[in-house]
Amino acid sequence: MGIFCQVKSIGTPNVKNYKRTEYKGGTQNWSIDQDKKGNIYFANNSGLIQFDGSTWRKYSLPNNTAIRSLKIDESGRIFVGGNNEFGYFKAGEKGELKYYSLSKLISIKDGKDINLIWRIHIFKQEVIFQSFTKALFYKNNKIRVLNAPKKFQFSFVVRNRLYFQDKELGILEYKVQKLYPLKATKVLNDKEIWAMFPLANDKILLATLEKGLFIYDFNSVKEWNTHANDFIKKNTSLGGAIIKNKFIVLNSVLNGIIICDLDGKIIQHLNRQKGLQNNTILTSFVDNKNNLWLGLDNGITFINENSPFTYFDYSYNIGTVYASVLHQNNLYVATNQGLFYHSWNTSFADEPFNRVEGTIAQAWNIQVINNVLLCSSNSGALVIENNKVSKILDTKGYFGFKPITKHPEYAIGENYNGFSIFKITSNKAEFVNQVQGFDETTSTFEVELDNDYVWLKKNPYLYQMELSDDLKKFESIKKHTQISAVNKGIESLQLINNKIYFQTKNHFYRFSTDQNDFFEDRKMSSLFKNIPVINTVIQDSKGNLWYSFHQSIGVLEKKDNEKFVRKETAFSNLTGNLVNNYISINRIDSKNIFIGLTDGLTHYDATIPNTFITKPTAFIASFSFPSDTIITGNLKTIDKLFNLSYSDNHVKFTFSSPVFENQENVTYSYKLEPFEDTWRSWSPISIKEYTNLREGNYTMKLRTRNSFGVLSEIDQVKFTISPPWYRHFLAYLIYLLLIAVGIYVISNRIKLKIRKNKYYETIEQRRLYLEKESKIRQEQHELEKEIEKLKNDKLQIKILAKDKELVNNSLQVVKKNKTLNTIISKLKDIDTNILDDSTKSEFNKLHKSIIKEVNTDKSWKDLEKHIKNVHFDFLKRLKEKYPTISPRELDLSTYLLMNMSTKEIAEIMNISNGGVELARYRLRKKLGLNKKENLIGFLMGI
Repeated sequence: MGIFCQVKSIGTPNVKNYKRTEYKGGTQNWSIDQDKKGNIYFANNSGLIQFDGSTWRKYSLPNNTAIRSLKIDESGRIFVGGNNEFGYFKAGEKGELKYYSLSKLISIKDGKDINLIWRIHIFKQEVIFQSFTKALFYKNNKIRVLNAPKKFQFSFVVRNRLYFQDKELGILEYKVQKLYPLKATKVLNDKEIWAMFPLANDKILLATLEKGLFIYDFNSVKEWNTHANDFIKKNTSLGGAIIKNKFIVLNSVLNGIIICDLDGKIIQHLNRQKGLQNNTILTSFVDNKNNLWLGLDNGITFINENSPFTYFDYSYNIGTVYASVLHQNNLYVATNQGLFYHSWNTSFADEPFNRVEGTIAQAWNIQVINNVLLCSSNSGALVIENNKVSKILDTKGYFGFKPITKHPEYAIGENYNGFSIFKITSNKAEFVNQVQGFDETTSTFEVELDNDYVWLKKNPYLYQMELSDDLKKFESIKKHTQISAVNKGIESLQLINNKIYFQTKNHFYRFSTDQNDFFEDRKMSSLFKNIPVINTVIQDSKGNLWYSFHQSIGVLEKKDNEKFVRKETAFSNLTGNLVNNYISINRIDSKNIFIGLTDGLTHYDATIPNTFITKPTAFIASFSFPSDTIITGNLKTIDKLFNLSYSDNHVKFTFSSPVFENQENVTYSYKLEPFEDTWRSWSPISIKEYTNLREGNYTMKLRTRNSFGVLSEIDQVKFTISPPWYRHFLAYLIYLLLIAVGIYVISNRIKLKIRKNKYYETIEQRRLYLEKESKIRQEQHELEKEIEKLKNDKLQIKILAKDKELVNNSLQVVKKNKTLNTIISKLKDIDTNILDDSTKSEFNKLHKSIIKEVNTDKSWKDLEKHIKNVHFDFLKRLKEKYPTISPRELDLSTYLLMNMSTKEIAEIMNISNGGVELARYRLRKKLGLNKKENLIGFLMGI
């Protein structure tokens, strides 16, 4: 930790407010202290509040009363005092803070009227709890009671001496277990002393509630006639703190805090207007990095005092800052809301910036050229005199001005649509003309001039423009797309040591007029060799080179030996707050450097050593698993190996780093060995869970990186996860035993099985022989059946052939009958009346004989009956399968099965050939056959 401390009088330090919704406690915070690890503790209305940088934790007293005082000793015990209760918190085996009451150690008589414990001191190896009625001295687990002579107010330890204020006896010093009144201090009996601070020459500064500040030299009490005293008398004091015996912090009831030097000069004033969330400050505490904590009437505030940076924000009436300049003892700031100024010779503590009269629009730049103050704004080119606009040179919007090297009394201004020429002499400026030949809008640009050219960088081009001698036009304009064949692109354009440099990828080039080409300046490039890729380079009044990269800045500080020292770490806090493309650096001297921000202006004191950049500390704050939580951050050491059951293989870690400045930029990296081989990427997330871890030994490692990029040492927690019961060592022994028993049992069973198998083998062979013999008989029987079937099939074929023959014969009979019927028909047509009687008798006998032949011929009916008998099974199966089939369709199916032709079927069924085809179509449809299926083959398959 650095011992240097500086409270700055310009600007306000960075302020971080914590509301009660964040710390989950009561409104009022009465006392603050810090342990060796850096954790901060607050005596709060709802109990003890602990903050480790990531997590707030609250611990209550047994009676849930408010805690009004606290003090931490060397061993880490947190002594607290409340209403009729006092004791200490101490970390248990699992890191949880346990409360141990000490009020039980005193007698009932002494414990009756203790009331509130307002102060706790650690003095000469004793812990002293002080109320208005008593002082209780604790040592070796014993309490010694010191009653107030009349009534105590408060007590203080100054230069290792213990003092009490008594309401009637004045200030009393405690020595050798007795109280001794101090000379001339009874004049303070009507004044409540809230703080004592050591001053030079063995003097003590006394801060009273309503009467102001007094100096006591052990002979007399005198009022401290200073600005600090005037402030306290007006706003009432609630004590304070001292910073490195150099600066005094004074709390007030009505108006925040002031920080003054030991002569009473107010260096800094912070109140609600300057960023505090409350104007009533109950307590203040200086932490181990000389930063300031405030316990408020409602909330907690952290103030980053130990920093070379202070800020001017909305409380000073300024917004986004694009440029600043010091002129005639006024600091001018160009902002998005106009031009503002503040007197350089008056205090910045309470006075905001004032607007320059006549500037209400965007101001892009503020410059001094030939002793004339020029403002480039959206309203035009403005001349500023006596803190107001004295002249509008041109109403077009302007971005800035550059002196013309060849014409010392002239300057060129870049406006919204080109360039203009201005004549600027001592205390006088006037518009001359618009430069012809270039009228593009240059919203994002860089312009520099040398003896020969005006150089304009407007992405993605670099313009090389030659200005005419009469300054009225550009005689030539050349456009460059690159400055190097090796390093593509054009990143920035800058004037360094009165020479124009063109930069790309940290390589710096210049232009040779003789060679009409760009060449690299290797000396300049070497300065930026190990620096991240830069966007802009600005040279300040001392020759320091400021550069921007990744929304941050750094500086190469020029030393007396012409060498440069690189500084980046200190500016990392500004990352993301700089104004892109408008980096503003205004160096007045080493103690006063102003940098423009998106939300104001920052003041940087380069003379303050970088002791404020300290190495952070990383803590694994807690280690949780389903059955328990270990608050490892509270343990003194965490070398212990934690043994977890397999059911606890879901673990969670929380991280902390008691780094309170720029806390949002603190990041963590971790790895769980051997589960992870590499460190996780940096992240602000302070919690990590692992689920379903296998059994084994693990080491959780954590490191942190603060806002300055400084890495901490590694913190680690070791733990082991036991295997599940079925993968335990004893389980494996049981498995081996079971396997051995199993092998023995199986071996015996196999032997028995073999003996049984030999017995059954003979039986099985006999059975197989009988089965084989039976199978042979079965096969012989099947063969006989097959032969019988073949015989039947052969017989069936013969029958079908006979059927066919019979059908043919029947068809012949049908044809004969048909012929006979024809003859009968023709005989009927013969007129028998013309015949004689004998002939007529013979004719009639012939006619009757033919009719009798036709009527007595039953061959077709016999054939039909025969066919049905032969194909009875077929017709039965067909009818069962297709119940809706008609008798005529059954007859057709039979004829088709007999492979009769269409003509034959037509003759038998006494229909035409077309009728047969129609009958076949209807039969196919009823049988559900498609066109490709064969009807006869289908019928044969039934």
